[in-house]
Amino acid sequence: MKKNYVLDTNVVLHDPRAIFKFEDNDVILPIFVIEEIDQFKREGTERGRNARTISRLLDDQRQSDRSLARGVSLDGGGNLRIWIPEKRPQLAVGFDKHSVDQALLQTAIDVRDSDRTKPTVFVTMDTNLRIRADALGITSETYENQRVEDEALEQPFFDLDLEGSAIDAFFQDGQVAPPLTPALYPNAAVMLRDRTSPGHTALGRFDGAKNMIVSLRVAREGVLGIRPRNREQSFALDVLLDDSIRLVTLLGKAGTGKTLLAIAAGLKRTTEEQTYSRLVVSRPIMPLGRDIGFLPGDVDEKLNPWMQPIFDNLEYLYSSGGGGKNGRSTRGFLELLESGTIQVEPLTYIRGRSLPNQYLIVDEAQNLTPHEVKTIITRCGEGTKIVLTGDPQQIDNPYVDHASNGLSVVAERFKRERIAAHVVLSKGERSELAELAANLL
Repeated sequence: MKKNYVLDTNVVLHDPRAIFKFEDNDVILPIFVIEEIDQFKREGTERGRNARTISRLLDDQRQSDRSLARGVSLDGGGNLRIWIPEKRPQLAVGFDKHSVDQALLQTAIDVRDSDRTKPTVFVTMDTNLRIRADALGITSETYENQRVEDEALEQPFFDLDLEGSAIDAFFQDGQVAPPLTPALYPNAAVMLRDRTSPGHTALGRFDGAKNMIVSLRVAREGVLGIRPRNREQSFALDVLLDDSIRLVTLLGKAGTGKTLLAIAAGLKRTTEEQTYSRLVVSRPIMPLGRDIGFLPGDVDEKLNPWMQPIFDNLEYLYSSGGGGKNGRSTRGFLELLESGTIQVEPLTYIRGRSLPNQYLIVDEAQNLTPHEVKTIITRCGEGTKIVLTGDPQQIDNPYVDHASNGLSVVAERFKRERIAAHVVLSKGERSELAELAANLL
């Protein structure tokens, strides 16, 4: 059955092409949405760019003597219409009469009452607004097109029971044919177990090109003095060092080693093996809690507080905590920074750039929107590898949540591509205290 979908402003600001993603149903934009969009169009932020994009898309739809007031046909079979009420709506409840939220809810009621032949659904990403809609008897939903189910992000090791002789052959040959079931997606993590001796196990990764389970290639000494402490970290280092895998998403709670492993692998491939011309480490400018306002100094001094977590990991790798045991020192990584071999920068100015033959790490990627992540990935030139790290449960961006942020969306969309790998780190290794805090608080 066809439906009438009344869209809130936050839906089109999150995804400007949302108007085309309701199949053969009718899409209705209240005129108040257009008024709100007009307030954001001059911003230089992602919200401003999306406001300008939806304005252009709506303007394109009204071409060829078509009227958005009467409704225009969409390719999916539905119609798009701008709803204009006869007078400013005023709900007979305790709402602010000048509130746009009140106007949107009243529009949904008017659409529902004027067309009883089809169900009317109010679509908003505002949880409180959905609650208010429900209180007024309006059917409401969140925007689901780019949302990811929690189960889709989980990546436990596939436990495969094999004969003991097959596991022995795996250790000898470095590969083994997978069983017919379960179906494995490319670069999936695999735990092989002996049917008769459960303690006889092996770690592997499913190679989609070869259709074989191959052994992990992490050396015993680890990378720059950093050794994997659990099977997830072993698998993470394997995909981080594999040049055939161009996109890696690393998810995990605080203290699981996401950033440290990614930087260690990037340093090895860039400075020691010289496979890549430069290691670029970046993160979005997103404060935790209340912002402290403007920071003094030049650009480098302003960015230093935001980039300090990355410098902390670099210092650890080049000090006694990591690679310093092998003769490296803090002075060594400072020289690499000065020469440009290691580049630490924000994501603010990445639009329009092209990054060929580089090892790119984007930390705290859960604070990015899907469109922002798309912009970053499309900057990657020939020979570039990109690693996205973050925790969907630690989001500081008020415009995304654990299911709609760019990291979650990319992890789910690329999980079955041969040039991509998805890793979930579950065990904290920072300290016993940090692990308890992550689990109990």
